[in-house]
Amino acid sequence: MREYPFELALCAHLEAREEAVVARQLGGGVREPGNRVLDVVCVEPGPGFEDRANLTPETVPRAAIESDVGVGRARDPVDAIDAPPERARRIAERAVEIGFFERAVDGGVRQVARYPDDWFGRLVAVENKPDLGDPGDLRLQLRKDAALALVDEVVLATESYVTGAHLNRIPDSVGVWRFDPETGDREVVRKTDPLPADDWGVELLDERPLRTDVAMISPDEKARRRRRTAERAYGKGWRPDEFPACAEVEVAEREGSPGLPYCRWKERVVNPATCGPDCPGHDPADPPEVDAAAARDDRTPWVAEPERKARRQSGLDRFG
Repeated sequence: MREYPFELALCAHLEAREEAVVARQLGGGVREPGNRVLDVVCVEPGPGFEDRANLTPETVPRAAIESDVGVGRARDPVDAIDAPPERARRIAERAVEIGFFERAVDGGVRQVARYPDDWFGRLVAVENKPDLGDPGDLRLQLRKDAALALVDEVVLATESYVTGAHLNRIPDSVGVWRFDPETGDREVVRKTDPLPADDWGVELLDERPLRTDVAMISPDEKARRRRRTAERAYGKGWRPDEFPACAEVEVAEREGSPGLPYCRWKERVVNPATCGPDCPGHDPADPPEVDAAAARDDRTPWVAEPERKARRQSGLDRFG
C-alpha cells in the first residue's frame, strides 16, 4: 500500500467514525514549523465550536486573530495589526474577504464577532506508515512529536503486522493502530498516553552525530501554535483541491466519505500531484466533478456556509 492512498483512506475512515475536523499535511513545529509535518490531525470540537463555525469556513490568519482589531470601533489595520504596513493591509483584506473582518466607511476594519479561543478541544496527530518494513525516519519523527507535545495524543497507523520490536523502537506514549484501508477495520494495538500539551516542550531542531539542537518551547508558544494548527485544519480539510484531468479518474468514497481520486487504469487511489501526461494510461479529459465542500459539510462539524452572526454596530457606517 502506497502512503498517499493509505492516508486518504484513513482520513475518510476518521471522518466517518469520529466527531472531529480531519485535516492532513500540517506543520508540526513551533520555532520551525516545516521541521515536522503531521500526516493527519483530528481536531475535536470545544465549547465554542459553534461560534467558530459561524464565522467563516476558511482559515483565519493568525495575525488577524492576534491583532488589536476588535468588535467595537473600527481600527486602521496598519495601527492594529503587528506587521509592516503593506502586509498589515493584505492581512486585513484577507480577513475581510473571508468574513472575519468587516470594512467601515472610513476604511478601518473590525471583527464581525468575537473569536472563541475555546472552539477546539484535543488535537490528535496520526503518523501514517503503511509498511513498517520501510520505516524511514519514523523513529525520529515520533520522538519529535513526543518531546514537543504540541498535540494531546500521537498515534502511528500502519497496515503491517506490529511486533514487539516495532513497539520498542517508538516512544511509549505513542499509540499504534493497525488499519486496513480496504475494509476500514482498525485495531488498537497500543493505546496512547496523553502528552503534556499545556506544559513546556522540547523541539528537536537538528540531530547529528554527537550533537542535537533543541529549543525549549513555552506553554504560551505552544498554545498559539495549537490554535494556528487547529485553524489551518479547519480551513484545509483532507481532500485534494484538484483531481487529475484524465478520463480514467473517477470520484470514489470510503465508508460513505466521498472525495478520493480513483484511477480505473491503475486500479487504485492516485495522487493528483504526480498524475499527468507521463502516465501510459493517461487519457486527457476534464477533471471529474466533485463538491468537496458539500461532502465535508455533510459529514463533519465543519460548516460550509455559516450564518455569520455578525455583531453590527449602530452608526452611519451601517448604511455605507
